[in-house]
Parts: sequence; structure tokens; C-alpha cells
Amino acid sequence: MASTTTLVDKPPRERILSTAHDLFYRDGIRATGIDKVIAEAGVSKVTFYRCFPSKNALILAFLDYRHALWIGWFEDALRRQSDRKAKGLMCLLPVLEEWFGNPLFRGCAFINTVAEFGDSFPEALAACRSHKQDMVGIIAGLLPAGELRFSLASAAAVAVDGAIVVAQFELQTSSAKTALAGLELILSGLHKIGSAG
Repeated sequence: MASTTTLVDKPPRERILSTAHDLFYRDGIRATGIDKVIAEAGVSKVTFYRCFPSKNALILAFLDYRHALWIGWFEDALRRQSDRKAKGLMCLLPVLEEWFGNPLFRGCAFINTVAEFGDSFPEALAACRSHKQDMVGIIAGLLPAGELRFSLASAAAVAVDGAIVVAQFELQTSSAKTALAGLELILSGLHKIGSAG
């Protein structure tokens, strides 16, 4: 999920969004002020407000940007794993292990956003729900067609979210391994149900 383009090569709106993405994900949305985004993006206040009329507009753009970035990575990582030995829901384990091992991992940006805002920012909450629905849809694609497909995918997504939170607790290898071990037990059970169905 890393960019190969340097920040100075990007147009102002992209510089602001890329900077906000990194700061919001690393430090939290509420903890990151507009002045810090402006300074690190190397733009003027006038340029910032021309691109984003409010912090809320920037937050929504950040969520769209993060969604596209993460979903693209997630689909690519699942394809890579399905070409190897992992099949069905079990593809999720090496994919999450890859993500949890990334030194920039700070949990799920969407879970973090809901934790920060709850239902006080309905548009952000809607963006987070949409992201999770898309994740369930992708996970459903790992399962054979059948009446249990979306129920199993939803259960797997809940397990994945739980593993993300556990891995985020201490941001240490031991936490990630604990999260993945628990997830493996759950996914293997769901995988068996899906294969039998």
C-alpha cells in the first residue's frame, strides 16, 4: 500500500490528501489538526481550503482514498494467496499476516474512525459501513455459491475485524500471532461449513 510518487510531484489536492491519509491513520483524525496537514503537505491555507472547504470534507475524502487503497491491496493480496496453497477463507490468514507485519500497521482506519466519532458524524459512519460491506462482498467471493455464502462471509468479516483489533493492541509480533491463531480456528470452522454447504 505504499506510493512510489514523491509528495512534491503531486498536485496540491493529492499532496493534502496523501499527507492527511498518513497523519490520520498514524496519529488519529481528532489528534491531527488542519495546520499540521497544511505544514506537512507544503501548501498554503488558501490552497487547502480551495481543495477542502472543511476538515469534515477532508475526512470524507480520506475515507474514500483509504477505501480504494486498502480494497485494491486486499483484492491483490487475496489473488496472490489463492494462486498459492491457501484456498477459500484460509486465504485470509496469510493476507492479514502480511498486513499485520507492515511497520505502518495501525489497525483498520474504518474501525478507528468509528471509535473516534461514533454516530456524531453520520457521513463518515456511512463510509465506514460501506467499506465493511465491500469487504464482506470480497470475502464472499472466496466461498462457493450457496444459501450460507453471505452469512459465512459476514461471520468471517467479524472474525477478521476482531483479529485486527487484537493485533492493534500492542503492535507487536506476539499480538499479531495471537490474533492470527484465533482467527485460524474460526476460519477453519467456517471454511468447513462453507465447503459442506
